[in-house]
Amino acid sequence: MAAFGALVLVGAVLLSLPSAVDGGERASFPTALFTAASAASVTGLVVVDTAAYWSAFGEVVVLALIQVGGFGIMALATVLTLVVGRQMGLRMALRTGSETKVVTLGEVRQVVTGILAVTVVFETVLAVVLTLRWWLGYGLSFGEAIHTGTFHAISAFNNAGFSLYSDSMTGFATDPWITVPIALAVVAGGLGFPMWVELWRFTRHRGEHRHWSVHAKITLAMTGVLLVVAFVAFLALEWANPATMGGLGLRGKLLTAFFQAVMPRTAGFNSLDFGAMNTQTLLVTDILMFVGGGSAGTAGGIKVTTFAVLAFVVYANVRGEPTVHMAGRRLSEGTASQATTVVLLALGLVLAATLTLMTVTPFTLDQVLFETTSAFGTVGLSTGITGDLPLVGELVIVFLMFVGRIGPITLASALALRRRVRVYELPQERPIVG
Repeated sequence: MAAFGALVLVGAVLLSLPSAVDGGERASFPTALFTAASAASVTGLVVVDTAAYWSAFGEVVVLALIQVGGFGIMALATVLTLVVGRQMGLRMALRTGSETKVVTLGEVRQVVTGILAVTVVFETVLAVVLTLRWWLGYGLSFGEAIHTGTFHAISAFNNAGFSLYSDSMTGFATDPWITVPIALAVVAGGLGFPMWVELWRFTRHRGEHRHWSVHAKITLAMTGVLLVVAFVAFLALEWANPATMGGLGLRGKLLTAFFQAVMPRTAGFNSLDFGAMNTQTLLVTDILMFVGGGSAGTAGGIKVTTFAVLAFVVYANVRGEPTVHMAGRRLSEGTASQATTVVLLALGLVLAATLTLMTVTPFTLDQVLFETTSAFGTVGLSTGITGDLPLVGELVIVFLMFVGRIGPITLASALALRRRVRVYELPQERPIVG
């Protein structure tokens, strides 16, 4: 948390320099802080037009914050998950008298090196594809195409959603050579590094009988299910909306529905105007943004694994089963309680922020709820009210982006490590529930 906070402050100071603004004027500190927090948390919400307001130096600072924020979160979250797993294993070993390993420096180096390699490969491939498309298809000079392609490649893989175009990807809504690669990069970054490690091991040892971990099964299954549900929902709810996809042909509708189904996972690019979407579509998007993507990745939200665990807990309770089973394994009671705690605290935070913004702004509930959920889920999608928020509203969004980026993994790790043994138990009594 301290390292992430320091990154945001350093970015805010750099963006406050006169050389960071196009025209030489100094940006106000709240504007610089908001942009730095949004970039470092790979959210994508902006109070100023990125391409028009910031100079080349300012854009480089934003890009550096996105890269460091995305890579740092992936690395720290993965290492923290490894540490927590080994700490829990050590406790079990001490209880049973068996041996266990601890996290070594070599393991940490291998994890960080692997994350760096995955990041470089995905961003390089996407940058090449986008550069060629903008150079050959849209008449940009080769230098401009490289700049634009690289910026959007880094922003996409890190699920940041920052764009050098004022209308994001709206101008390229029906261009599959731009929207499809960006969408695939968003999914890749949102799966998380542990998922890519398992995919790599499975491919390398294809001939051997290998078991997928519960985490991998849940991440892949939930990612697929949520993408299909979102795709169908966008098609059904916006099909006839003349302000969004109503005027597009079948190919355009399918492409934009796929692109927008991916973005709440949590990238923030948009090829359709969310300010013109139906209220039902905004509510579906709220749910998708709140859930987010895979753990130890660039996505935000409570994570698909947390959502799945909670769903199986509900299913087990409805069936009257004493234990929770999922993906061929039995979940520990600690995992179920951690998932419940993370979800309830996240809901409380979003609702409190929504109430605060509704008090200090004239916007409607659906607009404010969309904004706060987008900030907590580090998505970056907006109905267009971000730039009109008062200072108090901007600070609320900054707080949500900060907590949304590091809160779930920090809270889950703390709950896993914080184990107290009661020296006595009180008499049991069951209150009336429901």
